[in-house]
Amino acid sequence: MFMSNEDIKNKIKQITRSIFSEIVAIRRWIHQHPELSFQEKETSQYICSVLEKNHIKYEHKVAGYGVVALIECQNPDTQVIGVRGDMDALPIQEKNDISYKSVYDGVMHACGHDAHTAVLLGTAIVLNKLKNNLRGTIKCIFQPAEEKLPGGASLMIKEGVLEKPKVDKMFALHVYPEFQVGTVGFRPGQYMAACDELSILITGKGGHAALPDEVINPITIGAEIILNVKNIVAQLPASKKYILEFGDFRAYGASNVIPEEAKIEGTLRTLDEDFRYLVHGILLDEVQKIGIKHQATCKMKIIKGYPSLYNNPELTKNCEILSREFLDQDSVKKLDIRMASEDFSYFSQELPCCFFRLGVANNHINNLVHTPHFNIDEKSLEIGVGLMSYLVASNLLYQT
Repeated sequence: MFMSNEDIKNKIKQITRSIFSEIVAIRRWIHQHPELSFQEKETSQYICSVLEKNHIKYEHKVAGYGVVALIECQNPDTQVIGVRGDMDALPIQEKNDISYKSVYDGVMHACGHDAHTAVLLGTAIVLNKLKNNLRGTIKCIFQPAEEKLPGGASLMIKEGVLEKPKVDKMFALHVYPEFQVGTVGFRPGQYMAACDELSILITGKGGHAALPDEVINPITIGAEIILNVKNIVAQLPASKKYILEFGDFRAYGASNVIPEEAKIEGTLRTLDEDFRYLVHGILLDEVQKIGIKHQATCKMKIIKGYPSLYNNPELTKNCEILSREFLDQDSVKKLDIRMASEDFSYFSQELPCCFFRLGVANNHINNLVHTPHFNIDEKSLEIGVGLMSYLVASNLLYQT
C-alpha cells in the first residue's frame, strides 16, 4: 500500500498515542529495575518479553545482554536501517520521591537509558504495525554497557551486529534536560568528543625536605609534567576544540617530608582523530624525557576511550527537515559541540549515522543527567517514539 509522508506521519501519531500508556509503563519498569553495565540480565529479559508480546522476532545474548530485533517490511533487502537504544544504569543512589523509584540501593537510571530503551521498544511496536507500508528492514539494537569501557557498541560491532543483514544507516537519540519537552536538537558533522583517561606514576626518592640534594621530588616532577605538556599541546595548530586537563594529583608526604611517589590522573578530549594520536605521542614522549632529566621513573598509561561522534551531514540535515515536518519549525534546535563522550560513536565511525537530542525538561523536572534527582517529563516518550518512527519510516516509504 502506497502512503505519502503526510499519511505515514498521521498514522504514526495515531498509533503512538494509542500505545502511550504502554510506553510509559515500560519506561517505569526499567527505571525501577536499573542494572549496571554488563549486568543487564533482567532488563534484557524484559525487552525480550515485550518483543514477544508484539510478535517481533529477535536475537538475544549479543555481546552479553544485548538484544537485536528485526522487522522485515516489503522487499526486505532494499535497505536496512538500524536504531539503537542503550539500557545500562549508573552507580548513583536515587533521591527522587516517585512511585517507580529504583528498588536497588546505589543503582539508578540517571542518564535516561530507561527512556532510550522504552522509546526503541515503542518505535519497534509502531513500525511493526506499519511494515506492510514500508520497503526494507529495521534492525532495533538494544545495547548494553554504554557507560563502561570498552563500551557495548564496540562489542556488538565485533559480534557482527552491523551485518546479516548489513545496516546502511543508523539513528539514535539521547535525553537532553537542557531542552524543554517538545524540543529536539541536531548537529551535522562532528558532535561529541573522543575521551581518553590519562594516568602517570612518578617514582622519585623520598626524604627530608631540608635535604634537597638527597631527594628526587616526585611532586615537582609531576608539576613540571603537567605544565610542560599543556604548554606544548596549546601551541599545536589544532583545527578543532580539545581539552587536556588533570583532575587528580596525589602524593602522601608532609610539609617537611618528600614522598617517594606521586600519581596524576587526567583526561584528554578531542574531536579530531589525527590530533588525538598526535597528543598521545607528545604525552608519552614528554613524560619519559622529564623522568630521565630528573633521574626518576615516570610511567604513563593512556586508556583509550570512545572515539569522536560524527553525524553524517546529509543524513542529519534530512532528519532536521523531517523533524520540522513532524513537530514544527520552532521545535528543532541546533546543538553545540559537546565535549562529553558517547559509545554510539563506534557506529558513527562505521556508517552514516544521526544521533540527536530529545528535550525532556519542564518547569519542575530539570535536573541534569548523572545526578540523583534526574528524571524526565514522560510526554517526551511520545515525542521520541513518534519522531524516531517517522525518521525511519520516511526512509523506507515506497517511492512513487
